[in-house]
Amino acid sequence: MSEIQTLKAREVLDSRGNPTVEVELTTEQGIFRALTPSGASAGQHEALELRDNDPKRFLGKGVLKALDNVNKKIAPKIIGLDCCFQESIDTLMIKLDSTENKGKLGANAILPVSMAVARAGAAAKGLPLYVYIGELYGVTPHLLPVPMCNIINGGKHAGQENSIQEHMLMPTGAKSFREGIRMVAESYHNLAKILKKKFGATGILIGDEGGFAPAQVIDISERLDLMLEAVAAAGYEGKMKIALDPASSEFFYDGTYKIGDKSYSGAEMVDFYVDLCNRYPIVSIEDGLAEDDWDSWVEMTRKLGGKIQIVGDDLFVTNTKRIKKGIGLEAANSVLIKLNQIGTVTETLNAIKMAQDNSWTAVVSHRSGETEDAFIADLVVGTNAGQIKTGAPARSDRAAKYNQLLRIEEELGGDAEYPGIDFRDYA
Repeated sequence: MSEIQTLKAREVLDSRGNPTVEVELTTEQGIFRALTPSGASAGQHEALELRDNDPKRFLGKGVLKALDNVNKKIAPKIIGLDCCFQESIDTLMIKLDSTENKGKLGANAILPVSMAVARAGAAAKGLPLYVYIGELYGVTPHLLPVPMCNIINGGKHAGQENSIQEHMLMPTGAKSFREGIRMVAESYHNLAKILKKKFGATGILIGDEGGFAPAQVIDISERLDLMLEAVAAAGYEGKMKIALDPASSEFFYDGTYKIGDKSYSGAEMVDFYVDLCNRYPIVSIEDGLAEDDWDSWVEMTRKLGGKIQIVGDDLFVTNTKRIKKGIGLEAANSVLIKLNQIGTVTETLNAIKMAQDNSWTAVVSHRSGETEDAFIADLVVGTNAGQIKTGAPARSDRAAKYNQLLRIEEELGGDAEYPGIDFRDYA
């Protein structure tokens, strides 16, 4: 019942219209598919996303090489294996690649196989995916996540340079996930009305992650004021907090940070965030500093870590070696979790566990180039991580994750718990 019978890969499109890898795996239980996402502001320490670099196909972004690696190198090694042995299969693929960054096979070849194996394993045991992930992780899933919903897009997600990238709302005042996502959706639509009234149709252009990308609004204070205006218009003043992802590696040049026409040292960037936190209800900042500016990360955590969540994304890239260094230096208090940064389900679970074992929070995250695959919704509940970052409450590539979480919450019934304002207490 659990033997892998066939495995093949195909080239499909992601939310930006770029090709990505879909894997299709079969057992006696049926067909199991998984798709891999892609990031725009990718950290240089991430596992490799293998592209063809053939300008005649998809402007060089084709993934035929990755497909070949699945079909000709991975498939012969795992067909016939038991899909319930997740760690063994992931380890086999890691050894088959044999590089530090999945540079031979490509993380975009390995990851969808790993995800499809997990789906097949869940089916073989007759379990929902989130319950099966809980078994792999060693917990009983019950915790629905507080969502970080991207309401205003900047930076690379909006075609801008030297700009704060993500401005998110967290419905910490909600009593359930269902109520929380409704609060955000209503605030999102109120923001659309405000932007259209102020700037016309160009004010409601959409960025990569579904948030609005008004070119007329560059200053972060103006963006945050607009968000709070929308929250108040929706009737949720005081029940919504703000999370930021500056993606600062994108505006870091030779030791200097540049936002708009202003330049900052690492210490000045920390003071910039301290000022923002004093003026706005900010509870989380991700990648406020560049991916190798460790000293500034330590300083930011020293100044703000007792008050807010300091999340490392490009800094840690879901890699336990870098997370371990960050824990030792006290360079953050939270890690962003992205499956495709590391390349297998097993390594992802290990990263979450390292964070939680050290009283850090873990925020499960999408990528800006997403797909309809909702695997991360099951992952965040299966590990009781308590936070998910997966874009605006709009566009099917983002809504697919929220909709799956609504289904899971309904299935859990009275056992479902929503952390609300206490999301940091579930580390």
